[in-house]
Amino acid sequence: MFKALLTSAFAIFFTGPLLAQSMEVAKSPTCGCCGAWIEHMEEAGFEVTARNMSGEALDGLKQVLGISPEMASCHTAMIEGYVIEGHVPVREINRLLAERPDAIGISTPGMPTGSPGMEYRDILEAYDVMLISADGETGIYASYPGNQGG
Repeated sequence: MFKALLTSAFAIFFTGPLLAQSMEVAKSPTCGCCGAWIEHMEEAGFEVTARNMSGEALDGLKQVLGISPEMASCHTAMIEGYVIEGHVPVREINRLLAERPDAIGISTPGMPTGSPGMEYRDILEAYDVMLISADGETGIYASYPGNQGG
């Protein structure tokens, strides 16, 4: 039921059916890193439809979909009833689609350097991909180590 609500909420902003391996992405029209993340998704075989939105509309979408400010990033995607928030690696999206947990989706909060679409030189900031369960609770789904010492 919750996934049906999420899909309906996303349909408010997007038209057309969501097909297997088709991803809808809501983003700012001026965000280059969102475009770079989309390129990663397309290179991995996903069919991506991007929709530019105002910051206010994008924030509203995140709220409707259950993405808290702590889990937010610069773009929001939806695939097969799941929300993908921010610069999530392809590996974790594929894992989510294979495992199909009872969840809203997954998020890479913020914009960590070195995550897909946020590449800069050889800098890799450590970051976590978070699972957002259907009840809104969060937990680490995967961790990516950095290379900048600590």
